[in-house]
Amino acid sequence: RSTLFPYTTLFRSPFAIIERFGVDALRFYLMRDVQFGGDGSVSPAAFEQRYESELANDLGNLASRVSAMVVKYRDGAVPAVAALDLDEDFDGLADAVAACLDRGELTQALEAIWVRVRRLNRYVEEQAPWKLAKDEALQPQLDVALATLIEGLRTVTVLLAAYLPETAERLLAALGAPDDAWAAAAFGAGGVTRVEKLAPLFPKHDAAPA
Repeated sequence: RSTLFPYTTLFRSPFAIIERFGVDALRFYLMRDVQFGGDGSVSPAAFEQRYESELANDLGNLASRVSAMVVKYRDGAVPAVAALDLDEDFDGLADAVAACLDRGELTQALEAIWVRVRRLNRYVEEQAPWKLAKDEALQPQLDVALATLIEGLRTVTVLLAAYLPETAERLLAALGAPDDAWAAAAFGAGGVTRVEKLAPLFPKHDAAPA
């Protein structure tokens, strides 16, 4: 049995799911699990897995951690560095997503974006900013790590705006970068200077409502 909601809810009343989890979450799940223009199966168990592992953990936790670290280590000011890491990981991403969308491959486009969301999470673990912050000699490396994470987060958020419009608007506002035009989807096009600490974008739900 699902820990989030009864198994019949998804089929009986999508509005109940929207009220509890938000329309962005339901839209994301459908675009993630069902190929556009084709048949596909949906289930509350699959929704729960996507919500918890990808929205709450992959994206939501990334946004919360990154914003909190910039606030903690740099008082909310994004370091202005000459170069960023992860250029190769993001190279050509916007063009690849656009090509998928032009072909009506909405699920494939979303997967391409999510590969970078996961990459940003791995980068957090690789760089371990909480360790860099303890060593004065490593402050330049910390600056690059924080700036890279903010720019990567901004980039994937712009690309996700069509899938998660309400979430993207909220997140871009916290980054002080409200522009979600396609030109802003290029990695390095950001110019974010200050961020605010974010509350969870996708709160976890431990039990179904009565």
